[in-house]
Amino acid sequence: MGERQRYRRRPGIPVVAVQLKLDTEGFTYKKWGEEQRCKPHDWLVNNNGDVYTVEADSFANTYTVQSNGLYIKTGKVWAVQAAEAGRVTTKEGGTNYDSGDWLVSNEADGADAYAVSAKKFEELYELDE
Repeated sequence: MGERQRYRRRPGIPVVAVQLKLDTEGFTYKKWGEEQRCKPHDWLVNNNGDVYTVEADSFANTYTVQSNGLYIKTGKVWAVQAAEAGRVTTKEGGTNYDSGDWLVSNEADGADAYAVSAKKFEELYELDE
């Protein structure tokens, strides 16, 4: 695998998001080949039809409100393309990925990680030069 590089979200691609501010213990769901966990105060995100949850602190550190219910990912990410298939542990559970997919993290040291398909990564991110 190569070296992680810094990327930014391409401009003009907002997500729709709602924070789970309810008296609940959260819920579990199946996504990315594994069981995911949504905790109280996490965010339910619709990223152009791809629906998933984002841990509350991670969302607060990486997204900026554009208007009511619309958010832009303004935090930079660090990413490297996977040379072989594998699994990455996320704050919500885990994600299985294929060779050629991208391993993305919200922290330079690789923390707060997730995987994105090669096609989706190319649509959403550009090198931050």
